[in-house]
Amino acid sequence: MLSRQQQFGEKGESIAERHLKKRGYKILEKNYRTKVGEIDIIAKEKNTIVFVEVKTRRSWQFGNPKGAVTPAKQRKISMVALHYLKTMDRSNARARFDVVAITASRDKPQIEIIKNAFELAYD
Repeated sequence: MLSRQQQFGEKGESIAERHLKKRGYKILEKNYRTKVGEIDIIAKEKNTIVFVEVKTRRSWQFGNPKGAVTPAKQRKISMVALHYLKTMDRSNARARFDVVAITASRDKPQIEIIKNAFELAYD
């Protein structure tokens, strides 16, 4: 059974997925997991594979949700993205990292897509 926090996160990912689809993204994978980590959404926009991290907050009390994608998180997402590209034999594909930041207040959620939020990061 999912915790309240996990349920809230899943709700945010569903909101992000609908928002991305409305903007022309084609969803390829959701919650893509490897031993290294997970990517919330893998999509395609035109001829680019987009690795999307979704961050959802109830308020800005702890800052903007996009600030939660730390350098350590970026490295982990990068490693999973490289694994995906290699596994799918798409190592030469154009790719980028987007963040969808959602503030889910009681009213309508505020949704921001940050394209090219960070560069490939690895040690």
